[in-house]
Amino acid sequence: MKRDNPLALLKLIWRARRPSAVVDMPVVKNNFWLRPGYEALTFFGFIVTPTNREAEAMSSRTSALKRHEMIHLRQAQSTGDSWVRFYFLYIWYYLRALPQNRRMRNAAYLINPFEMEAYRHMGEPDYLDRPATEWRQWAMMKPRERLVLLQSRHK
Repeated sequence: MKRDNPLALLKLIWRARRPSAVVDMPVVKNNFWLRPGYEALTFFGFIVTPTNREAEAMSSRTSALKRHEMIHLRQAQSTGDSWVRFYFLYIWYYLRALPQNRRMRNAAYLINPFEMEAYRHMGEPDYLDRPATEWRQWAMMKPRERLVLLQSRHK
């Protein structure tokens, strides 16, 4: 598959607004950063998808995947209304959890507190009506504890 131009993503950063100013995140197709197996990415108030098929599927607010990404918007609003702070914390939690990848594939991603909240509530249509702050409870746990909890839920 031909990779899209990464400079197009820089244009999205330039057009970014504070999380509180974003009502609905538009879907943009760009496969530069998405690894195989990942369908979408919240990027400075936009949802980036690797193919037009995913973009079309997410055009509806009833899409669970779109709701997952919209939960990330609510999380960014709860981190000081700052995309930079949201991404800093996201990367921090991911890096702290990297050693758990030895115990489970993609653990650092799956036990990221932001992802735990988004996956847990993406099937709830009314979850977007409130602030997304559950991630803070997950963040207080050690990565190993989050992994054990995640594994116990999937048995």
